[in-house]
Amino acid sequence: MPTRFDHVYLAATGRFLPGEPIDNDAMDAYIAPLNRVSSRIKKRILGENGILTRHYAVDAEGTTLFSNAAMAARAVRDCLDAARTRLDAIDLLAAGTSGGDALMPGFASMLQGELGAPPMETLSSHGICASGVGAWKAAAQAVELGTPRALVAAAEMPSRLFKRSRYAAKDYDADFDAHFLRWMLSDGAGALLLSNTPAARDDVRLRLRWMHQRSFSGDYPVCMQLGLTHDRSRSHLDYASWQDAEADGALFLRQDIRLLPHLFDVGVHEYARLAHDGWIEPASIDHFLCHYSSERFAPVVDELMAKAGLAIPRERWYSNLVTRGNTGAASIFIMLDEFVRTHTLVPGQRILCFIPESGRFTVAFVLIEVEAADAPVESASRSVPVVSNGDDGAVAPPHDPADAPAALRHVLGELATIWHGYRSRVWRTPLVRRLRDRRFTTPDYVQWMQHWIPQVREGSKWMREGAASVRAPYEALSALIETHAGDEQDDFMILFDDYRKAGGAIDDIDALRRNPGGEALNSYLHALAATPNPLGLLGAIYIIEGTGQRIIPALLPLMKASLDLPADAFRFLDYHGANDEHHLARWLSAVEIVLAHDADGHGAQAIVDTARRVADLYLMQFDHVTTP
Repeated sequence: MPTRFDHVYLAATGRFLPGEPIDNDAMDAYIAPLNRVSSRIKKRILGENGILTRHYAVDAEGTTLFSNAAMAARAVRDCLDAARTRLDAIDLLAAGTSGGDALMPGFASMLQGELGAPPMETLSSHGICASGVGAWKAAAQAVELGTPRALVAAAEMPSRLFKRSRYAAKDYDADFDAHFLRWMLSDGAGALLLSNTPAARDDVRLRLRWMHQRSFSGDYPVCMQLGLTHDRSRSHLDYASWQDAEADGALFLRQDIRLLPHLFDVGVHEYARLAHDGWIEPASIDHFLCHYSSERFAPVVDELMAKAGLAIPRERWYSNLVTRGNTGAASIFIMLDEFVRTHTLVPGQRILCFIPESGRFTVAFVLIEVEAADAPVESASRSVPVVSNGDDGAVAPPHDPADAPAALRHVLGELATIWHGYRSRVWRTPLVRRLRDRRFTTPDYVQWMQHWIPQVREGSKWMREGAASVRAPYEALSALIETHAGDEQDDFMILFDDYRKAGGAIDDIDALRRNPGGEALNSYLHALAATPNPLGLLGAIYIIEGTGQRIIPALLPLMKASLDLPADAFRFLDYHGANDEHHLARWLSAVEIVLAHDADGHGAQAIVDTARRVADLYLMQFDHVTTP
């Protein structure tokens, strides 16, 4: 649930970008390519991220010109100058960064010292891109509770990690994950002044309406990290010395780019959940400030939002990534400062900020409202939008067609919420944790298939039973379910063949048994299929086919990397990852048939309720997959 604010205003913004802009050719003087492989990686990454200039707080010899705290201090002073406020008028200093100049003490304390600030409350927020938002939210909560003024700062200085000497010292032909961020990240700092009394900016003022931050670190492996070995099995603190840790590559800043697409999938799911709950109304968003690390990801976010029926027109988007670079936790502050200084804002406009963090997946959203300078202080110019429970909501799961008819939007929104929770829980099951932790073995894979084959075998049976139970006025639904059952009819044989190729010892497919979760799922679906007009089966298909399209493709690379098995031992998983999207398009047509005759809403509710139950049962099946 987002945190709503009634008495928090953005009194001023500030930023600091060290030195002159550095273009792509001049980069080599600071973080020169190490070899021909590195040069090719540089060309590829810069071609995708779209960054043309950035700033470094080191010179060409690698000498530090501005510390991280010094950059933050300059951004703070820029912010205070804009507000015409003195430092001794500040009550709280909150600061966020991925890494300060010292391991201890906290970054806010170091910043306070750099500023020579008088005694005040401080708060340090540590993380990656979302650490600045964490500091921002903590400061906003303090202001809402009565603290008159709070400063928020975020700064990043990754250039010190990217010096050629750090790589050359090991004579290390660094892997792609270690190369990647050298060409992505740069230095800078930003700051905000929050106040519980409005401060006019020309004829308008900026009011913080709500903030939302949610971490999914329990769901996914580490994606971006510093201080662990490449396989994440050992910390730099586990070595006899930091010299040994550096020699073993434990002090390279790494990004697992294979996981990155899931960050935006998670982020847009959270965006859809907020929209469905009434916190975001896309049509009312006038400016969308999206922090993405690469221009390549902008169309990815746009496409996912469009598929969810929640698109914000691209002409309303704002980013300064191309000219300012990716400054991590400071990016949204630098972006917001440049935005408000270069745009004419109009009372009633809403500014939505989206900040995803790839460290271990965190997403954050901030809604700011533009008010007239003389608007009443006690109430907002417009209330936070509330999306009704009717068909005027605009939410659909991202794995459904983008042009879903308006009549489907409410039920798709309900299903999207169920899916979001289900996906998160799947990634925390023992089976998937083994995959994530690189502990997944061939016996694990064989055991999983041994439990799964008899369930897949029953799939076409309960579908056909369900089709036979369909009555008027849903006759057209029967044919669609029958077609789908036909597609699924022989899938279990592909899976059984994979099982045998992976070393499965049971020759007779009839001797395979479901685990308790699979048995419960099978019993439930057969019993439901035998009832008249079992419309809820569409909810079951949604979860099962969605698992094939969205979860299996994410697990498959981890399996292939963990298991020494031939490619044809994964045919079933390869097939479903590529084809379940077509099955879901057919599913959408089936839902349309139900809703066309669903005046009382019972059919839609049956679909949603069954999806929720099947998600629980599917998770039970995952939980019971264990090696003998």
